[in-house]
Amino acid sequence: MSKSARLIAATILTVGLAAGSLAASITSTASAASTVATTKASQLSQTADNDRAYKPRKRFAREFTRRGDRDVSPRDIEHVRELQYRLRWAGVYNGPVTGTFAHRTYHAVKRFQHRHHLEVTGTANFRTWRKLIPATVRGRHAIPPHCKHGAGWRACYDRKRHQVTLWKHGKIWNAWLVRGGSYDHPTRVGRFKVFYRDKDHVSSLYDSPMPYSQFFSGGQAFHGSALMMDPFVDHSHGCVNMYIEDARQLWKLTAKDHLRVRVYGAWD
Repeated sequence: MSKSARLIAATILTVGLAAGSLAASITSTASAASTVATTKASQLSQTADNDRAYKPRKRFAREFTRRGDRDVSPRDIEHVRELQYRLRWAGVYNGPVTGTFAHRTYHAVKRFQHRHHLEVTGTANFRTWRKLIPATVRGRHAIPPHCKHGAGWRACYDRKRHQVTLWKHGKIWNAWLVRGGSYDHPTRVGRFKVFYRDKDHVSSLYDSPMPYSQFFSGGQAFHGSALMMDPFVDHSHGCVNMYIEDARQLWKLTAKDHLRVRVYGAWD
């Protein structure tokens, strides 16, 4: 092979190697970009999942509630009535409390989300409940100092407003709509401590289930109700009736710890 031919061959080989290296570099860069994009998509998906996930131990947690949901029975509550009451108190809903998440409730949720700079979806996800519940805790001025100060868990029941607020180390943790005793069997006012718990309790007087019972005064307890659909309709025989899911939530938060109780307010 002549000298000029060898020179041409060497040049071709050098160019080929350079092109191969450039192609490999481009492929590696594209692969890295694809990995970053996949990671970001995964993170966004995880964030969306977190907004939909019901995590009962989080502050102001509720299940994801959306258009088409209904409170069907005491054992099948989607918290639609609670949502409608709270939207009404927030000033964005003037419709009836029906327990059905329909057109008017959907648009009220959107108005609330817009007002509080949330993503406007019309569905009550974790972020929406986290804003809505503390914004609609009623009678804050009437909540006793005993609830707002001190260590540990404190559950405070306002008989007038059908409301239980839960406090941890002086910070409000959650709030639920409940109903208490009738005029003839009122829930006793005062300061108490939970002294007995029974996850599967059945009343010996009325032969009715009292799931997630936490007794604080004689036979009076916080517990899930197999009868309650609307917290502002009817009364108990002295206990604090909660939606079963809410009683379970209170149980998960406090059952392994001391729980102080304060009952206050005029009978309603």
